[in-house]
Amino acid sequence: GSIGPVKTKLKIVIDRRVSAMKNFTTGANKDGFHFKNVNTGRDFPKENVADIRKVKEGDLCPKCGTPLTVHEGVEVGHTFKLGTKYSEKMDAKFLDSDGKEKHFVMGCYGIGVGRTLAAIIEEYNDKYGIKWPVSVAPFTVEIIPLNMSDSKIKNEAEKLYKLFKEKNIETIIDDRDNVSAGVKFNDADLIGMPFQVIVGRTFKQNSKIEIKKRETGEKLIVEEQNVITFIEDTIKD
Repeated sequence: GSIGPVKTKLKIVIDRRVSAMKNFTTGANKDGFHFKNVNTGRDFPKENVADIRKVKEGDLCPKCGTPLTVHEGVEVGHTFKLGTKYSEKMDAKFLDSDGKEKHFVMGCYGIGVGRTLAAIIEEYNDKYGIKWPVSVAPFTVEIIPLNMSDSKIKNEAEKLYKLFKEKNIETIIDDRDNVSAGVKFNDADLIGMPFQVIVGRTFKQNSKIEIKKRETGEKLIVEEQNVITFIEDTIKD
């Protein structure tokens, strides 16, 4: 750009790395124009120096000079040292090794449920949506009947739902009748339950159920009477 620190009345704050640079180029505060061979202290004030630049991969460590690597993280919990603030108020004491009374030094910690869920989603996802691990998924199975107006499909979907519930397998059913199969599939991938149990044409023609594993995208055709056992065995593995 054409904005620069030379010949301006604005307060200038420069990063530490800029303060060490020599003969660099800056904008001349006029569109399309620049100054060459600019130096801090000579061409603009150097008194306001601070560490204001965001670190990038490969920047040198200010202490040891080693190139930095960047790793992403999510803050999911906190630990606080409370000291003796509350133990003094409650007069909570213990005897030390010398038999003297002292107030407890207290601390506390906690894990944020919302933060934890956000961290899981950030780690387990693809371009289509969430891929919940079985151990933390809100539901293990989503049943997708492709045509709720078809009594055979509707009855089978509701039957499977009851069977899963009897086995204490957390299950939801997409019983919407005003959306297409494609919308149901897209929404199922978006919310990301580990297993999608699809009741559609394959069931009507062959009494078989299609099961999709959200984590891998793998699709399998399973006999209707084996669906519950298949999910149970897969969860155990």
